[in-house]
Order: sequence, then structure tokens, then C-alpha cells
Amino acid sequence: MTPTTRRRPAMLRRVMGRQLAVALLAATLAGLPTVLPAMEAAVAEELARVQDRWAEIRYQLPEGQQARAYAALAADVDRLLAEHPGTAELQVWAGIVRATQAGASGGLGALRLVKQARADLEAALALDPMALQGSAYTSLGALYYQVPGWPIAFGDDAKAEWHLRRALSIDPDGLDSLYFWGDYLHEQGRDAEARRALEKALQAAPRPGRALADAGRREEIRRLLAQLKE
Repeated sequence: MTPTTRRRPAMLRRVMGRQLAVALLAATLAGLPTVLPAMEAAVAEELARVQDRWAEIRYQLPEGQQARAYAALAADVDRLLAEHPGTAELQVWAGIVRATQAGASGGLGALRLVKQARADLEAALALDPMALQGSAYTSLGALYYQVPGWPIAFGDDAKAEWHLRRALSIDPDGLDSLYFWGDYLHEQGRDAEARRALEKALQAAPRPGRALADAGRREEIRRLLAQLKE
């Protein structure tokens, strides 16, 4: 029995009961200014709105209200994708929103949502793997180590590590790329490595326009650091 197989019952409870740190994921993005020139102004404005709303739901809304709010935001992103097909940045956020919706919703419906999130993120990579500084790699990596493995779902620690390392090669000093790498290392029992990654994450530069997401992520990092073994 592999370490991945041994951990899957706990991972299943994690998917069903807690927000997918895909919190995926989510604010898994570097700042918008680096991508604005490559995007239409209208799309960039909508993307910023989606990011802001995600952070509000994640870090300010009571947990009991989050699932419904994420579902509404996912529908909004799907509408934007229909209006602006082929936009990798929106495709990334479709995956992020659905992944966090899965964590907030729980139950068997979470498995359907994480599978949709994986499809969204794979579509984003097909469009532009460098979009938002490789955030699709971060989000996919987080999904692969947080969801159950076969036959329940698609969890796979080897794939998780590959995607998270790829994300770090693109964004080595990013708040989210380092956070999810540290969280993955902790899940693997590699707490000394996890501590180094998380302490580096706390030194990440602020992301313009992402103050709420940054503050929430830093608090998550501090809480995780407190759990690590010496």
C-alpha cells in the first residue's frame, strides 16, 4: 500500500468537509498588472471583479453562506467564458472557483465539482500554461493532493508534486505557489521542508489589488506553520 493510498480516507473527509485550500487554489494567482497588457480592458476588469468576489466569499462570508455564493460566482465565470471564449485567465478562475465551491459544498457533489475544476484547469493549460504566472499548475497540483485517489477520484501525489514544482519554476517567490508547496510537503510529513517554503511565502511581495486575498493567505500560512513539527 502506497503512502497515497493510506492517506485517501482522510483526504476524502477533507474534500467533503473543508474548503479545498484550492483555496485552490484559489487565490492562487499573482497580481493582475503583469497580465493586463495582454488582455482586453473589459476582460481584465471582469477578472478583477471575480478575484475580488472570490476573496470576499473566502475570507469574509460566514461558512454557511459560502457554497451558494461560490455557485453564483461559478455561473458568472461561465457566462464570462461564453462571452470571451479562449481566455486562459478566465478559464483558470473557473477552475479555482469550482474547486473552492467543492470544499464549501461537501458531500458527493464535491467530487463532481472537483472533476469539473480539473477540466477547467487543464483547458487553461492548453490555452496558455503561463497565464497568471502558471497559476493553473498550482491549482491542479493542489487538487491532485487534496482529493481522494482511485477508485473514488483522481488524487495522485506524484502528479501533485510535478504540477507544484512546475508552478514554482514559473513563480518561485509567489505567495500561493509557495503556500501550496508547503502544504503539500506537510501532508507528506516533510515538515522541515514545509517550514522553509512557508517562511519564504511570508516574505512574498504584496500583490497589487489583492490585499484581502493576501491577508487571508498569510493568516492561513501562519496557522499551518503553527502545526508543523519541530
